[in-house]
Amino acid sequence: MNVRDEYTRSLWMEVPVAEAPALSQTGVDVAVIGSGIAGLSVAYELASRGRSVAVLDRGRIGSGMTARTTAHLATALDDGYDELVRVRGPDCARHYYQSVEAAIDRAEAIQRAEDIRCDFRRVDGYWLLARETSASELDQELDCCRRLGIPVENCVERTAFHSGGLVRSLRFARQARLHPTKYLAGLAGALQRRGAQLYADTCVASIRQERGDMVVTTASGREVHAADVVVATNSPVHVQVAIHTKQAPYRTYALAAKIPAGAIEDALYWDTLDPYHYVRLQPFSADEDFVIIGGEDHKSGEADDGSLRLALLERWARERLPALREITHRWSGQVLEPADFVGFIGRSPGEEHVFVVSGDSGQGITNGLVAGMLIADLIMTGASPWEEVYAPARKIQKNIGTFISENITPLKNLAEYLTASEIASVERLRPGEGRLVRSGLKKIAACRDRNGHLHLHSASCTHLGCVVHWNALEQCWDCPCHGSQFAPDGTALNGPAVSPLGEVDKPANLEAAE
Repeated sequence: MNVRDEYTRSLWMEVPVAEAPALSQTGVDVAVIGSGIAGLSVAYELASRGRSVAVLDRGRIGSGMTARTTAHLATALDDGYDELVRVRGPDCARHYYQSVEAAIDRAEAIQRAEDIRCDFRRVDGYWLLARETSASELDQELDCCRRLGIPVENCVERTAFHSGGLVRSLRFARQARLHPTKYLAGLAGALQRRGAQLYADTCVASIRQERGDMVVTTASGREVHAADVVVATNSPVHVQVAIHTKQAPYRTYALAAKIPAGAIEDALYWDTLDPYHYVRLQPFSADEDFVIIGGEDHKSGEADDGSLRLALLERWARERLPALREITHRWSGQVLEPADFVGFIGRSPGEEHVFVVSGDSGQGITNGLVAGMLIADLIMTGASPWEEVYAPARKIQKNIGTFISENITPLKNLAEYLTASEIASVERLRPGEGRLVRSGLKKIAACRDRNGHLHLHSASCTHLGCVVHWNALEQCWDCPCHGSQFAPDGTALNGPAVSPLGEVDKPANLEAAE
C-alpha cells in the first residue's frame, strides 16, 4: 500500500506505469527505493551508463506522490530567485537555475530518444500579479533574474487568470509540461529493456552496511545487496532527524475539468498569493482539453477541510474561466517545503554509499529530473556541479525564523498528550469519520472506514511519536510533524514512517473526544 490507496484519484492515475512482482532476493550495483519521478530518473541514468539497478516500492510502481502532482516543469522558482539570493547567495541561485534548465532539457531528450508519448510540450510560464499583493514582488524578481542572467520578460498582456483589471506578469520562456505517469511508464519500459529489476509491494524496513555491501532489508525479511542505495521516497524513510527538521510537510489540492480546446493559452500559470494558485493544460481531444488548477495549501495535519478547499479552487477557477465544463477529478497531494527553498539531493548526511532525494517543494517533477543526473554523477564519478546547491547535509544558515517556526510543530503536537478533552462514545462515529479519543493517558486514533468498520490504533506516529490527525478527504491519518500518512487499518502509506500504527485493545468505556 502507498498513497494511491488514499481516497481521491488524480487525472494521472488512469494510466498504469508498470506491473512488477514483490521482491524475492537480489544483488545489484545500485538499489533505488521509490519509483516516482526521482527514483525512476536515477535508475534510468544509472542503467543507461551500464550499472545494474533494482527499484523497490512499497506500493505499485509509479503510484506514489508523483501520481498526485500537477507536473509543471519550471525553471522559475516558486519561492522566487530574489528570496533564494537573500538566503543562499547569487552563486547558489545561478547554479540552481542551470540545474533545472538542464533537467527540463533532459526530460525532452529522454522522451524523444525512448519514444515516450507523454504529451511533452515546451510552453511559457506566467507569474501573475494577484490583486491582493503588491507589484513590488514582480519588480524585485524581475530585477534579480536580470542580474543573475536568467531569461525573463516583463509582460503586460492580460491572461485568463488576471482579475480586478490587472494585466501584469513575468513571463518565463521554455518551461514545459508532460503527463507524469505516461512519462514514468516510458522510463519503466526503458529500464526493463536495459535489464533493470522493478519490485512492487516491497516495503523497506532498514538499510545497513555489512562487509562492504549495503544491505536493504524489507518488512518481509527479504534482502537486496548493493554497492550504493538511493532513497527516493518523497520523505526519507532511513533517517530519524537529519533532514526532517529542515523541511515541513504541506497538503496541496488540485482539480481537473474539461474546457474547449483553445479557450486559454497552453502555458503554466501561478499567482503571487501565498499559498498560490497554479494552473496548466493537459490535452484530451481535438475539441477539449483538461485544465488543472491547484492550490489552497496548508500544513499537513493542521486542517481537515479538504472538500471546502477544493470547492474554493473550483470557485476561483469558474470566476476566471466561464467556459469551464464539469469537474472530472479532485485530489490532494503532499509537498515538503525546505527551509532554504532548495531540495535535498545527494549523499545522505554521514553516509558514503546512501543517497537521498527530498524537499521537492512545489517543483517535484523538475527536482526529480535533477536528481537523476546529480545522483548518477555522484555514484559514477564522485562529483556533480550542483552538489553543493542541493547538499542534504547543509546547515540552514539564514531564514532561521522559518526553520524555527516549522520545528515548533512537533512541540505543539506532543503537547496534545497532556490536553484534556470532552468525551463522547466512539459508536457515534459515522462511516468515513475519524477522531482522536482518550483512554486514560493514552491517545487513540479511532476511525470508521467507509464500509462501516471501526479501527482503533495508537495515535502515535511510528516515526518519532507525534500525534496523527484524521484527514476526511483522503480517509487517512496525517502526521503534522514530518508528513507520515497511515490508512484506516494503520498501514503506513507514506514516509518517513515505515511501521504501522500500534495496535490497541478497545476498552469497555472507550469514548471519543469532540
